[in-house]
Amino acid sequence: MASTPSTAPLVQARDLAKNFDVSAPWLNRVLEGKPRVLLHAVDGVSFEIERGETLALVGESGCGKSTVARLLVGLYTPTRGGLTFDGQDAHAAYKTAAGRALRRRIQMIFQDPYASLNPRWTVEHIVGEPLLEHGIPDGQGATQWPVRDAAALQARVGELLQSVGLSPLDMAKYPHQFSGGQRQRISIARALATEPEFLVCDEPTSALDVSVQAQVLNIMKDLQRARGLTYLFISHNLAVVRHVSDRVGVMYLGRIVELADKATLFASPRHPYTRMLLDAIPKMHDTGRARTPVQGEVPNPLNPPTGCSFHPRCPHVNDRCRAERPQLLDLRGVKIACHAVEEDRIA
Repeated sequence: MASTPSTAPLVQARDLAKNFDVSAPWLNRVLEGKPRVLLHAVDGVSFEIERGETLALVGESGCGKSTVARLLVGLYTPTRGGLTFDGQDAHAAYKTAAGRALRRRIQMIFQDPYASLNPRWTVEHIVGEPLLEHGIPDGQGATQWPVRDAAALQARVGELLQSVGLSPLDMAKYPHQFSGGQRQRISIARALATEPEFLVCDEPTSALDVSVQAQVLNIMKDLQRARGLTYLFISHNLAVVRHVSDRVGVMYLGRIVELADKATLFASPRHPYTRMLLDAIPKMHDTGRARTPVQGEVPNPLNPPTGCSFHPRCPHVNDRCRAERPQLLDLRGVKIACHAVEEDRIA
């Protein structure tokens, strides 16, 4: 049964957190007196994604972007917080029979097309597997399940391959017979098989050559327009983010530190970390200016700094920054977690 259209955001994350227990084995802790150790990979992330929108999450490696992606599709269970999809408690649904219907509506495109496709399966098997699991959509909200018509299955796989610029004749081939860009197209076709509404894209072009990246991104934008898809786009490449996103969330050490629409964030970034990331990008129109490298290193997430986690690298740090963790506040239409911005110490 098709969901009732709503004006509410399609996806809502509230205080989402995920901890991983990286302690030594229990017996070692007992014999050596070692404490239990938790890694706070995601620590209180909140955002909303409107229908048909692309929200991008950016940040350095290890900031928690991919963990957020896996929380949204149900691969991880949150330690704290909640996720709502189309008004439904997604993580509660994932644990029940309703999770089957929900997984049809939420799919994921993984980062590495060389690792995410089974090398022993043909393309027909790879793209057809979600159809065997969830049924063949008829385009009107109903599905044929279980699938007993092999010809209908092949026809549907052929349509999906054509939608991403491949040929139905590719169905009999194996992943090793394709380039990296073609493999990622196969991954996209597989993600589209159940006619989802929401795609979580975990750095889908980072393993591809620059020339191929543009082709894959254009396919994704065309599919979004044609199918009304909603994207969460994970990336560390700000040039790619500028091309595909509507809004951008900047993550640092498990938290969102700035969230704004794309035009505002790239034209006038306000958080010191966002400025640092953008200053490091080469600018073709300003070739005489030296690039400003990203300063310092990301702190050890097992032993994060007190107060604002960015304060050891921040040029505007004061005693409050070292002692008190800033909250994500709406300041003149931009959500920022920064004491210096809040106190107007940054112009």
